[in-house]
Amino acid sequence: MSDSGTFAIVGAGLAGAKTAEALRADGFDGRIVLLGAEPHRPYERPPLSKGYLQGNAERDTVFVHSAAWYAEHKVDLRLDTVVTAVDRREHELTTRGGERLRYDKLLLATGATPRRLPVPGSDLDGVRCLRTLDDSDRLKAELRAGARVVIIGGGWIGLETAAAARTADAEVTVLEHAELPLLRVLGPEMAKVFADLHIEHGVTLRCGISVSALQPGADPAHVGAVHLTDGTVLDADLVIVAVGVTPNVDLARSCGLNVDNGILVNRHLVTSDDDILAAGDVANAYHPLLGRQLRVEHWANALHQPVVAAATMLGKTASYDRLPYFFTDQYDLGMEYTGYTEPGGYDQVAVRGDMNAREFIAFWLHDERLVAAMNVNVWDVTEPIRELIRSGERVDATELADLNVSLAQLVGN
Repeated sequence: MSDSGTFAIVGAGLAGAKTAEALRADGFDGRIVLLGAEPHRPYERPPLSKGYLQGNAERDTVFVHSAAWYAEHKVDLRLDTVVTAVDRREHELTTRGGERLRYDKLLLATGATPRRLPVPGSDLDGVRCLRTLDDSDRLKAELRAGARVVIIGGGWIGLETAAAARTADAEVTVLEHAELPLLRVLGPEMAKVFADLHIEHGVTLRCGISVSALQPGADPAHVGAVHLTDGTVLDADLVIVAVGVTPNVDLARSCGLNVDNGILVNRHLVTSDDDILAAGDVANAYHPLLGRQLRVEHWANALHQPVVAAATMLGKTASYDRLPYFFTDQYDLGMEYTGYTEPGGYDQVAVRGDMNAREFIAFWLHDERLVAAMNVNVWDVTEPIRELIRSGERVDATELADLNVSLAQLVGN
């Protein structure tokens, strides 16, 4: 399959664009059709809530490739194109416009959709989410000095948006259902770091609370207030809903592929159909190192899975076993997180450095084995952290916390 056939990619985001790039780099000379529902050529999502939204990056920096790249590499990029059906027996796609496209191999990189808030008033103007470039453009224009911004959800998108809003001198309230923002991801030991960070920067943080309704203001079509379950009413010029996303599995489900919290794929990113693969936010992939299915909604998966997807599509043997990784930038705090753990999945947290100064590394351990680590304003440590986790060797928490013992030394032990 090195010089013939048609490979179709549904989803023109980072994962889709990088798969097209990897196919060409891997010697595929056949036809590549990249279909995207949005009007924009493929772009990366992290800047939408980080540098671009905060005004530190230009709009053009979000795009994966230049506008000319697709024609130069003979990639048939079709924007504003929604795929409505997959006929697995005929190896054929159907678009909303009625076009039929035959494929030899198909990659589904359909991403995810923000969850809506299931309360009255959630359809009012001024109620926003942040997922697309258009969403980020709109928020950039609306985050201004004095604007009363209520953010529902204290996850990464909610907190990064809060940082952007405060940078624009908006009045910001973050509402979080749990006792702390990021509690499920970081646990109580580290979630407080981010809670304190936002409070210090003037964010009003309300935890353990839920929203009962959104109410219009003087303009009956525009949001004006947020009603909480404890009876509190918050005035709002802008409400940002950041309560997670749902993987876009409708296309996969309708053609009979196995789905469960995403499209189920094996370590080679192959679905229950040998000629169809999935990558990015929508892929619930078997991770050979962790020994479980795992769907990760982070940029690193969309960036790195395409190399494996392309190799597999070309009939080569490749497995995706890269450890989960993500990063965030909020105010003067930069952080990288490597590995994976869940509530109850660790029994100890060791800290190296100064938490008060927010220059430290946190290590999550289970049975004296490192499962995840987070470096805050400390750089160039991701590789030894990754090696320590992958080794599966027991590690002394005291040595992890000791600044006089290099991480490289621990890797070699």
